[in-house]
Amino acid sequence: MNLLPYVFDATRENFDQMVLGNSARGLVLVHFWSPKAGPCLVLMPRLVKLAAEYGGRFLLVMANTEELGRRVRDLGVTSVPTVKFYLRGEVAHTIHGAEPDSTFHAALSLFLAGEHEQQRMAALRAHQEGRTEEAIAMLARAAVEAPEDLAVALDLAKLLTLDGRPDEALSLLSVLPIAARRRADIAPLLIHLELIVAAAVETDPVARADTPEAHLSEAARALLDDRMEDALEQLLELARVAPDFRDDIGRRGLISLFALLGGDHELTRRYRSRLGGLAT
Repeated sequence: MNLLPYVFDATRENFDQMVLGNSARGLVLVHFWSPKAGPCLVLMPRLVKLAAEYGGRFLLVMANTEELGRRVRDLGVTSVPTVKFYLRGEVAHTIHGAEPDSTFHAALSLFLAGEHEQQRMAALRAHQEGRTEEAIAMLARAAVEAPEDLAVALDLAKLLTLDGRPDEALSLLSVLPIAARRRADIAPLLIHLELIVAAAVETDPVARADTPEAHLSEAARALLDDRMEDALEQLLELARVAPDFRDDIGRRGLISLFALLGGDHELTRRYRSRLGGLAT
């Protein structure tokens, strides 16, 4: 029975072509079910709805275990409902039981990601396997091809930082649009990188004086030495005297450190109050 253009029933005769053959061209989900098992009857319409939602990006095949007989055991199916994900003739993933839709969405996202998302995941796997240089090169290519994909830029910046290249990571994030730089997942890393790079810059003691660069460098060095209050003091002064310096890095740095310390920390309360006083 053809339920939708991409939902089919498997038989003993058509199983190989329906499942293994089609999986050579794309993802095939096989729902092994039995009319005697209530959870199967609950899951079936949900899977059909899911197939409709994805609009044919995968093929859904219903395999009645009562009709397939011994073939089911040969496929390693010992309980129902079981949903197997087939790709290139092999089982790539299995979900046992009538799991919630979120479980299926999460699994499908691994197989149906766009090209750049696939490149990103491949790069992260390469890094996990110790091939960080290769991972960085892969992410760099993806960043050029899809500059609007902020997840790629963020992952690339993180790997560059881990690889001891914070200046390159900073250059990458600094050119993002201001709205992107202030995102909750990017802003803390950007501040972290700005302080790392500032701490690495050698300044002339004679020329240091009371410049924004000097306050930033002192704040960064204080953080490296675990002198949190000194760092907060320098950033507060920077916010006071040079709010236009590096997109108000003094204020942004303070907010980042408040998050690190926690809202109830004595230093957070004190410096948050002093920072608020600058606006009055």
